[in-house]
Amino acid sequence: MTVYFIGAGPGAADLITVRGARTLAKCGVCLYAGSLVPTELLAECPPDAKLVDTANLDLDQIVAEIVAAHEAGQDVARLHSGDPSVFSAVAEQMRRLDTAGIPYEVVPGVPAFAAAAAALKRELTVPTVGQTVVLTRIAQQATPMPEGEDLATLGRSGALLVLHLGARYVDRIVSELVPHYGADCPAAVVAMASRPDEVILRGTLDDIAEQVKAAGITKTAVIIVGRTLAASEFRDSHLYDPARDRHAC
Repeated sequence: MTVYFIGAGPGAADLITVRGARTLAKCGVCLYAGSLVPTELLAECPPDAKLVDTANLDLDQIVAEIVAAHEAGQDVARLHSGDPSVFSAVAEQMRRLDTAGIPYEVVPGVPAFAAAAAALKRELTVPTVGQTVVLTRIAQQATPMPEGEDLATLGRSGALLVLHLGARYVDRIVSELVPHYGADCPAAVVAMASRPDEVILRGTLDDIAEQVKAAGITKTAVIIVGRTLAASEFRDSHLYDPARDRHAC
């Protein structure tokens, strides 16, 4: 048997990859976070598949379900929202499976920040304006941030920041970023990206916090801060430049 960590995408059921859907369709057991993964995706599972909502399970209980499936010779689909490579808690599960000698594979998905950028109709990297995107979060009630990864430090780069899990603390985020980006720096918040109840807020560091609070957004949101959000005066990329030598290595 094999455990497949599958990126379920940011929310819309049709944003799972073709590979993800095909993998889901062949697994006899599906573990999914009911609070984050769209239940419509469960229709892709075999009719007789065992479905386990992990929203209220701890790591030991989740691993126990996987071990039981392993002993029964059943493939497991472990559905994670977004993409497993970012803020998914997949690493700790893989570590347990490595110890138990249980094989696994990863099927990537559409990350929340990509869905947010699509909703905003913006490219996050713009020639001569910004070519770096930092994916991060803040330390509050969750796991502490490593030394040197606080907002004050990251903000010194001036790179576009994408903050997950921080809508509840938007005032703190703004206060830590204004000294580095300026109050007029473009900012946006996308909550429930790609879902029917998607909310899009656009503004600057000066007003985005009030918008977030007025909209009642406290979770399932991505905060994006950086100059590329409003860039309009920039040179065309070298990629499609008519003067580029397309025969050069």
